[in-house]
Amino acid sequence: MSRYLPASLAAFALLAGCAAAPASHTASTTASAAAPAAPASATAPVAAATPADDNLNATAWTQTALEHDLIYVQTYRDAQAHLLAALKDPRWDALPKEDRTTPLKGLKPAVVLDIDETVLDNSPYQARLVRSGGEFNEADWAAWCKEEKARALPGAVEFAQFAAKHGVAVIYLSNRAKDLDQATLSNLRKVGMPVAGPDAFLGLGTFVEGCEQAGSEKNCRRQRVGQHYRVLMQMGDQLGDFISIYGNTAAAREKAMAPYESWIGTRWFVLPNPTYGAWESALFNSDYTAPREQRRKQKIDALRID
Repeated sequence: MSRYLPASLAAFALLAGCAAAPASHTASTTASAAAPAAPASATAPVAAATPADDNLNATAWTQTALEHDLIYVQTYRDAQAHLLAALKDPRWDALPKEDRTTPLKGLKPAVVLDIDETVLDNSPYQARLVRSGGEFNEADWAAWCKEEKARALPGAVEFAQFAAKHGVAVIYLSNRAKDLDQATLSNLRKVGMPVAGPDAFLGLGTFVEGCEQAGSEKNCRRQRVGQHYRVLMQMGDQLGDFISIYGNTAAAREKAMAPYESWIGTRWFVLPNPTYGAWESALFNSDYTAPREQRRKQKIDALRID
């Protein structure tokens, strides 16, 4: 996951699921002046005391739906089933063309994994925000990461250990801030993910000589990995985990992915994340300065009804 957007790391807005019912469904039609008054014993409809949270259903599904876990297991099993064939093919490479700056010959094999919502489950942080009615902020997010309590997502540990057992390096490429390196590596080790050393984690702010990073795009770090490894697979929950997308619009996202659709399920493995991401901010032009209700309205306006 790419976890945050280039505009700001406050791009981890949590508006993704449970829309409030229209007012016409929650309040009775206004009576005409000529209508008789309601009996004194009648109870008037009561408006919801707590506003709906757009992230409630998304977080509840992530934490409680068996389907969520089965999708992860299925994806990682599929990746494992393809891994050895990819390892044997010296021409096999999962880096996009613009990130493959070093010839493949002689390079060691590796798989590249995003961390958040790809390897580690941060839904408890989402749940805290749903319960409090808050939104993402850097301080609370960093505090959660430093708790080192995130669990491994289903299938991730088994896949990564299988890769390491067969001599494939496991590289974690994440948009967690650089000062979260040690907490992140510790959390990964706690859940059983193989960590070869500090160089196995390339967080946001990693310097790559000769490459200028734009915002939180991962292209420079992918190029750095490609200087040392033939990348057999990439795993992530955001399109930006696989390829750079400049101009976060639906059209730009589709255009960037079009040349690589045949790679899905063989070189690239995409995992579900309904709780946050570039897909959401594309619905309101990535403008996190807009009021929460305005962003919510833009998301509702984007819904198809036919």
